[in-house]
Amino acid sequence: MTFILSGFADEISPEPGVQLETLAAESIRYLELRSAWSTNVASLTDAKLTSFRQQIEDAGVRVSAIGSPIGKIDIGDPIGPELERMRRIADVAGMFGTPIVRVFSFFIPAGEPPERHREAVIDRMGALAQIAAERGIVLAHENEKEIYGDIPERCADLIASIGSPALRATFDAANFVQCGVRPHTDGYELLRPHLVYLQVKDALAATGQVVPAGQGDGEVRETLAALAASGFTGYASLEPHLAKAGRYGGFSGAQEFRRAAAALKDLLRELSIPWH
Repeated sequence: MTFILSGFADEISPEPGVQLETLAAESIRYLELRSAWSTNVASLTDAKLTSFRQQIEDAGVRVSAIGSPIGKIDIGDPIGPELERMRRIADVAGMFGTPIVRVFSFFIPAGEPPERHREAVIDRMGALAQIAAERGIVLAHENEKEIYGDIPERCADLIASIGSPALRATFDAANFVQCGVRPHTDGYELLRPHLVYLQVKDALAATGQVVPAGQGDGEVRETLAALAASGFTGYASLEPHLAKAGRYGGFSGAQEFRRAAAALKDLLRELSIPWH
């Protein structure tokens, strides 16, 4: 089965030209759009989006997903503005011809049990999924520390409880490691029925430090092998976070992005998994 390589191009540089040069050097023909010119995708103007689209079209690059910030707000914040932001992101997805939008399931107050907020999270995620269904897009929920969907059980419960084909899952091994989870051992079988996308980064369990795929405790090799055996033919999107990792994103620079790409390609070769 063939994987399609993509990546968060803003991890390379804020400038689209530099992003596209590095993607071309790695023969990667897709990118996940999170930001450009140091501006989040949710805040880019129509003019900037049009300019970005022209540049990637000229380079023969397409968008695999919108790496949106939707759901990265506190669970107690008003939901109205987030629903409007979701509609804007749906417009952007349509503009770039991708049906996949990465989302999160709201920050939970520190020290409080996530289960206390389960009903509110399900209500809010259900409202987001309804917009997605109306607009013909699929929300790929990313597991992330400090949000409701931080561990496999809560991610699976969230998707099953809402029961909408417009809400699926992406799988981030490094984020699971940082939550004390063994990603493949504890999470793969539970989430595989919902997976439509893969975020590629790894992490060390002892420190939480993000490292290239296969160089940490994220069981990335095992997950890639299992996905291939299951017939997965979707996107594997590099999100290296090798120079900086923060609550709302990360950065690597061109050289470190290429190191992350090389590590992923080495794993795919080792496993005899073709990619393009």
